[in-house]
Amino acid sequence: MPIALLALAIGAFGIGTTEFVMMGVLPQAAADFGASIPSAGYLITGYALGVVVGAPLLTAAAVRLPRKTVLLAMMGLFTLGNALFALSPNREFGIFFRFLAGLPHGAFFGAGAVVASSLVEPGNRAKAVSMMFLGLTLANVVGVPLGTLLGQQVGWRATFGVVALIGVVALAAIAKLVPHQGRPPQASLRSELGAFRRPQVWFALAIVTFGLGGLFASLSYMTPMLTSVAGYTPRDVTLLLSLAGVGMTVGNLVGGRLADRALMPSLYTALVALAAVLALFTVTAHSKPGAAITIFAVGVAGFMAGPMMQTRIMQKAGGTPSLVSAAVQSAFNIANSIGAYLGGLVIAGGLGLVAPNWVGASLSVLGLSIALVSGGLDRREARTGRLATA
Repeated sequence: MPIALLALAIGAFGIGTTEFVMMGVLPQAAADFGASIPSAGYLITGYALGVVVGAPLLTAAAVRLPRKTVLLAMMGLFTLGNALFALSPNREFGIFFRFLAGLPHGAFFGAGAVVASSLVEPGNRAKAVSMMFLGLTLANVVGVPLGTLLGQQVGWRATFGVVALIGVVALAAIAKLVPHQGRPPQASLRSELGAFRRPQVWFALAIVTFGLGGLFASLSYMTPMLTSVAGYTPRDVTLLLSLAGVGMTVGNLVGGRLADRALMPSLYTALVALAAVLALFTVTAHSKPGAAITIFAVGVAGFMAGPMMQTRIMQKAGGTPSLVSAAVQSAFNIANSIGAYLGGLVIAGGLGLVAPNWVGASLSVLGLSIALVSGGLDRREARTGRLATA
């Protein structure tokens, strides 16, 4: 694999750390700002909103720029946002700076996925994309636990100061290692928007939104499940979430390799596996060993689909992949919001702390159904093409 993928993975590691470590240091930030935990929770929401807004807008604004320039600009904005957040004087400024840090998230991954796939032969493109996303999954194994520990021992501001330093390292690595590719051929906002006229692009975004929404329905309530149902201590949960991160890393790497061999059959398998594992979690959550094994399996099954969907949507975008590639990140965060919301509803409805797993399994089945329709459309288009050339 090209060394340039390391630079993209470092950037992804920083982004993954800042996105998820906020949950670990939220109590410290709330106390520092003199806010309640629910009120401080807008620091998480602010970042997610930045991702959803920034992915299409910044990608559209930079559509005619060389992709290396886009990567450097997005990582620069990411670094600035995190540095300012570490210096926030109050909660309101903190929410704004978290929003600012989230803006480049989707545009970075969108441009990065296109660059990663362009550096290798066609048969290795999904694998190359998975190598970039390796940084994101490793953030859950290393960055988030260490960032949480640093925040608990030194203070949450130190955590985000270190995240800003990671951004500086990523900037240097991108500048040094990523080759200059020139302006994208025939790049224009009109052509990029034209990709959204393709039904398969919308099918791909729907698969991400609902299929991976099932993953987040479970992950959002993992901590109370592990403590109140499985019987683990809060200290144990940090290690178990790292175990989930290891599963995500394995799933990401396996998913990239399978996608290069047979993309759609592999996607069907990943969504079936995710639905089955989440349904099984409703039983295994009552056992410490069972919960530990299942949380690893949830990470594997959930993140197998990531490189598959990133590759799928770039294929279906034709020659204008930048904007739709960034839109996957918006869909990913919408999936997070939908899963968390529906999981909370069933808990509030008195169905118990394991009920979000049933919601997750149902959403994954819905994602699988959309994938089957999309695959059927592929086959119909292939038959039409063969008949036209006969």
